[in-house]
Order: sequence, then C-alpha cells, then structure tokens
Amino acid sequence: MTYQRRASPLHAARASVACAWCAALVACALANAHPVVLVAVVAATVGAAAAAGVAREVGRFTLLVGLPLAVLFVVINPLVAREGFTVVLRLGGVGPLGELDITREALVYGAVLGLRALAVIAACSLYAAAVDPDQVLRLFRRAGFRSALTATLATRMVGVLAADGRRLADGQRCRPGPKASRLALVRAVASGALDRATDVAATLEVRGYGGARRPPSERRPWSRHDVAFALSALVLLVAGAGGAIAGVANVDAYPLTRIDGGAGPLVLGAVVLAAALAPFADRHGIAR
Repeated sequence: MTYQRRASPLHAARASVACAWCAALVACALANAHPVVLVAVVAATVGAAAAAGVAREVGRFTLLVGLPLAVLFVVINPLVAREGFTVVLRLGGVGPLGELDITREALVYGAVLGLRALAVIAACSLYAAAVDPDQVLRLFRRAGFRSALTATLATRMVGVLAADGRRLADGQRCRPGPKASRLALVRAVASGALDRATDVAATLEVRGYGGARRPPSERRPWSRHDVAFALSALVLLVAGAGGAIAGVANVDAYPLTRIDGGAGPLVLGAVVLAAALAPFADRHGIAR
C-alpha cells in the first residue's frame, strides 16, 4: 500500500487535517461496537476511497489484510471466550483447553470484533493511499528534523531494497543448479543495503545535512477543503464519542447478547456516513 496522488478534496487538504479525519474514522469504529455503526464506517471509508480515486488500492488492501483478520477474529473468539449462556456446540475435552463449549454470544462478539477490525484496516489503508507521507513528515521536522530525514530516507529505501530482492530472485531463477538458501539471499540484500547506506551518508555529508538547523515554521492559510475535513472530523468524533457515552447503540455480548435496535443506531450510522462523505461534495478547483 503506497501513496497515490489524485485530484480529490482529500488529497487537496493539508496533511494534518487529513490525518485527523482518518483518525476520526478509526475512533468511531473503536468507540462503537454496534454493527450498524461499523457498517456505516466501512461504507464511509469505501465511499471516500472511491471519491478520492483510490478505491482499487484501498479495496485490494482491505480484502487481502482486513478480511482474513476479520475471519480470524470470528474463528478464534469462540474458542477462547468462556462467557455466554447459550451453548450451540459442545466439543468436549480439547487438550490443554479443557472442556470447550462454543456459545452463541462468543460467535456474535467475534463477528463484531471482525467487523471492527475490517473498519479500522479500511480507514488505515485510506490514510496510506490518500495522505502524502512527505507532508506528514514535514509536520514533525521542527521537533526532530534529523529524525524526519531519517524516516524519509528509510521509507524511500524500502522500495529500493524490495526491487533489489526481486532482481536477485530473478537472477537466481536464471542460474542452473539448486537454488541458493534464504540466508544467502538475505545476506546479499543486507550487503547491498549497507553499501547504499554508506553512499547515502556520504552524499548527505557533502550536501551539508550534518550541520542542518531546525527549519522555520510554515504558515499556510487554510483552504476550504481544510475547513471542510476539519469540521467533518469534529462531527465524526462528537458523533462517535457521544453515541458511545449516551448509549444509543449499545452492544452487550455477555452473558446474553443484547444489541440495541430502534432508530438510535440507524441515526448514528447515518450521521457518520453523511459527515464523512460531505467534504467530497466540493470538487471545484482540484483538477490538475
């Protein structure tokens, strides 16, 4: 998952606001366990990814990482959770686990945990695809400008080392005889990384980075996209925290499952969905 530059309101917003907006989506998913709210967060993230032009990247990462993690929660939670009154399956003695009973409450809460994990992974993948990492590093350069430079170089070197590994693997496949061990491949990649690190250090020294000083702060006026996403993040935080505190969408998993119905969860989910997608309505002046 890498950053993809697109002409969208989310890309046009400053990095600090975009980070806060993505964090607000994650906070909504973590603060509320009701399936309606979690589905609203996932739908908002998918809609935002489509509006930002990164739906394919976000969807692929969510399916490859988030979906297996969600299934893992669904499978593991009934095996480790001993709470719950409604037994649906008795497995008897299972080695060190002892008497193992699968309860309906553990199954339901495992599904809730899986859906929450899916929502968090989707929001994080949207952040990775739509928020410029260089701008994020600039946010911290005054507090630790050498650390920001180190982080920038490290992120750039990841792709270079991955390409080196692929080239070594291609060359290995072209050679006759048995394949080299994984240790030999790691040794070759590590040697190349050390050589590249030495070259980078020499280049930075020649360019005077060793005597660099803390850069001055940049004061850039807020755009309408900054304001829109900041307000959206605020509404998401208020809705998520307010809904959890007020108990309008409660989920009690144990000892008996109780999921609130009625209009409360539907209204909260609609607010989350509308607040998240509202900033994308203004697309004027973002085409490049």
